[in-house]
Amino acid sequence: MEIKPQFGLDKLLFGMKQKHIEAMYGKADTEFKDEDENQILVYNQLKARLTLYAEEDFRLGYIVLSNPEAEIKGQKIIGKNSTEAKKLVQKMGLQTFEEESFDTLTNYFNEDYWTILQAEYGEIVKIEIGAIIKNQDEFDWKFQA
Repeated sequence: MEIKPQFGLDKLLFGMKQKHIEAMYGKADTEFKDEDENQILVYNQLKARLTLYAEEDFRLGYIVLSNPEAEIKGQKIIGKNSTEAKKLVQKMGLQTFEEESFDTLTNYFNEDYWTILQAEYGEIVKIEIGAIIKNQDEFDWKFQA
C-alpha cells in the first residue's frame, strides 16, 4: 500500500467521492459525520480513516493511516524511530517539518506536501496526508470523474 503525498493512498486519489471509494474497497466498517459535517469513512482492514469534505461536495480530502505495511516510495515509515523516519522522507522531498508536541505525541508537519508524521514515544504511529490547496482557495484534486 503506497502513501502518495499530494495524491492519496494506493488507488485512492484526492477528489474521489464515496461511490468511487466503495467501488474499490466496499462499504466502510464505520461511517459518521464529524463536527463540520464532513463524511468520515473508516476501513479497519486498511487501518485508514478517510475524510470527505462537506464544503467540497464530499470529495476525499484527508487520509489518516496507521497501517504498518504502508510505504512511501518503497519505505515503511510507521513503526520506525521518528528521527530515522524524518531522514527517510526528507530524502523523498519532504524537506522541512514543523514540530508540535503534546503529552506523549509529537507531530512533524510538512506543509508543502500536507503530510503529518505522528510519533508516540519516539516511534511513528500514524501518517496523515491531505489534498493540497492551489491558488489560495481551491484544492488540487487529483481525481477527475
